[in-house]
Amino acid sequence: MKKLINAPETVLAESLDGFAEAHADIVQLGEERKFVRRRLLKPGKPALISGGGSGHEPLHAGFVGFGMLDAACPGQVFTSPTPDQMIAAVAEVDTGGGALFIVKNYEGDVMNFEMAAELAGSEVLTVITDDDVAVETSTYSLGRRGVAGTMIVEKVVGAAAEAGMGLGALKVLGDRVNAATRSMGVALTSCIVPAAGTPTFTLPEDEMEMGVGIHGEPGRRRVKLESADAIAEEMVAAIAGDLGRGGEALLLVNGFGGTPAMELYLMRHAAGKALAKHGIGIARSLVGNYVTSLEMAGCSLTVTLLDDEIARLWDAPVHTPALRWGL
Repeated sequence: MKKLINAPETVLAESLDGFAEAHADIVQLGEERKFVRRRLLKPGKPALISGGGSGHEPLHAGFVGFGMLDAACPGQVFTSPTPDQMIAAVAEVDTGGGALFIVKNYEGDVMNFEMAAELAGSEVLTVITDDDVAVETSTYSLGRRGVAGTMIVEKVVGAAAEAGMGLGALKVLGDRVNAATRSMGVALTSCIVPAAGTPTFTLPEDEMEMGVGIHGEPGRRRVKLESADAIAEEMVAAIAGDLGRGGEALLLVNGFGGTPAMELYLMRHAAGKALAKHGIGIARSLVGNYVTSLEMAGCSLTVTLLDDEIARLWDAPVHTPALRWGL
């Protein structure tokens, strides 16, 4: 294992310290590093809170700031945050409008956020994301996994909250964006969790894991490596088939941490061609590492079907460590 770390047990704490130092104009650390919060809160606005296991950076802490999240609760690498983290975050960032939890559909995350919602002492509603079309049930989930589409939900709902939308309407909007979103990933290599020190899984040089999860969970099948066009066509066919209709869409080409930008943009081109065959036009696109799996090589494609409201909220100004435009 070759990593820029001091010790596996201090990776998260030291990374959070560096993150807060680098983005001190936008965020600050909560007590005992239980959460990362927006430095400047907006009184009366519903608080948007997300979180999950670390190792997917910049998700979620990188999306704390104007136009997105008010707080993010980081668990240990690939491990759910504990309820006390979310309870502390609600107490700190709820300024009177209640709180909306945005939770990826993994058993530990759902259970711990549910417990926190019951004990928080504020009005709390929850949006659960489950955009992964690869498998119905996996290592850590009952039902579909929440993956890169979570970031799109956070952006759209965050913009609506900034514009004054109330808590109940924000939940309805979040559920609607999630329902319009589908994702699928492919892995070319595994990742190494620092505490484990060895690859999560092994892939021969000539194979890929089609439909991989963001923790290295198995996908639909393990197959021989193919061309980028063929990979994109299989991923898009699964996504478009599940959406069941065409239209204008947002396309997110998301790197898993170990894939060069050159290859991600190549996949953007390949995905665009494949989507056109299914009657889906790309009205907005985003390419880069946003929901990663440590140093895994590979990428995911996420498609969100747009309407006027979702497109407007996606375009709205945002200022976070990892996503910023319009300001």
